[in-house]
Amino acid sequence: MITWMQRHKKWLVITIWISTIAFVGAGFVGWGSYDYGKQGGVVAVVGEREVSVEEYQREYSNLYEQYARIFGDAFNQETADKLNLKDVAYKQVLQKNLILSYGDTLGLDVTNEDIARELVKYQAFLKDGKFDKPTYLKVLAQNRTTPVEFEGSLKRNILLQKIQGLFAVQPTEVEVENLNKLLFVQDDITIKILNAKDITVDPSDENLKSFWVKNKYAYMSEEEYVVETTEVPTVSSNPDDASISSHYSKFKSDYRKADGKLKTLEEAKADIIKDLDRKATKKEALKKYLKVKKAEDKLVSTNTYKASELPFTGENRTKVISSKIGTLIKPILENDKYVIVKITKKIDSTPLSFEDAKSQVLAGYTADAKAKKLEETAKAQLKDFKGTEIKNVSRESIDKFKSLDPQEAAKFLSELFASTEKESFVKLNDKVILYRIDASKLGEYDKSRDESVRSTLVQLQDQELMDNLIKRLENTFEIQSSIETKE
Repeated sequence: MITWMQRHKKWLVITIWISTIAFVGAGFVGWGSYDYGKQGGVVAVVGEREVSVEEYQREYSNLYEQYARIFGDAFNQETADKLNLKDVAYKQVLQKNLILSYGDTLGLDVTNEDIARELVKYQAFLKDGKFDKPTYLKVLAQNRTTPVEFEGSLKRNILLQKIQGLFAVQPTEVEVENLNKLLFVQDDITIKILNAKDITVDPSDENLKSFWVKNKYAYMSEEEYVVETTEVPTVSSNPDDASISSHYSKFKSDYRKADGKLKTLEEAKADIIKDLDRKATKKEALKKYLKVKKAEDKLVSTNTYKASELPFTGENRTKVISSKIGTLIKPILENDKYVIVKITKKIDSTPLSFEDAKSQVLAGYTADAKAKKLEETAKAQLKDFKGTEIKNVSRESIDKFKSLDPQEAAKFLSELFASTEKESFVKLNDKVILYRIDASKLGEYDKSRDESVRSTLVQLQDQELMDNLIKRLENTFEIQSSIETKE
């Protein structure tokens, strides 16, 4: 997925850029090295407009949320980092402020009536079908923003929409019909599939060592940690009936059956005692923690763990490995026990010896050598290969490729119709598909596709206009930036 997203990133960004409005959602996404640690900072000045840290963070959160909606669980923070999404957001916020600066020179403005009309469009702000100010303030507070910040963001987006409206285009019926035919062009093709499993390579020690020398930094030992710990034994709180009843009254919603119904006091009693014991144990663990911190006591166990073998899970693991060397960590709950932890040393990863890395090197060498030999074979056979003929292939003809899975067929068709070559080959994961276009014809005009075609055409025309406008504005308005990007 990441490869496809990187290849189509510009298209995705344009789509998201056009559809983005002021953010009301689940709050800001994490920032890592981009966290400025305070509000009110300025990350850039475009013309006479200052770009605040908050505006930049909101742009990133919007962009992250949009990608997450498109790709669902397949999209996460690691994927966002691989796509340099923070840099993309920064570039977008600069472009938006270029366009806003252009709007300023045109004398365009946003009135209170404009903002009011936009606010009532948000279902989250309505109560009984009408805008409700207390609800509005509550929702903004839940999203860690204020009316001033939100309405400022809303004002910028309304102004952007007004400027975009100046460049709105409507394709003609002839353009729509022609693109309708062009998008669904059909080819008669001949294909031949070459498979890596049919390729043989020589994994001799000499070849493996040569491959290891060139790629030794791909075969690293795991990081290791020297960890001191103390487990705090479970403390029995011996609660009386009054304490159990009081706890149940305060937290009864925490005690539910498998069907979601509340447990009775009697049904929840064992769980309540366990929770009260845990609370008492935590209190003892904090006392122990303070003694160790004051050097009045010591941690009792010292062990060295590989990163993958650390005896902590989830948030606890993140907390431990991200802590500074020598920092005592407050008691964490792990497997129903409270543990006090300190990392005393981190052992960085180093290149593995050839012998230790040999099994990994064998897999890497085999895949690399087969891929190269597969491509060489494809180039050698391309001019006069004989294969399978397939008629009337369109972008949607996934089911015509029986020897490929749907994902492979979709990728092949995408590459086929993006290519300008009459004969060439497409590389898949472990296959290469040779193809030759024997004949081409425009698709049949289908009026039912007009709306999707018109939408595509408008998007392409809008993209071209806005790209040209931004290029011109970059030479008109000065940009003072405090961030370097990889974009």
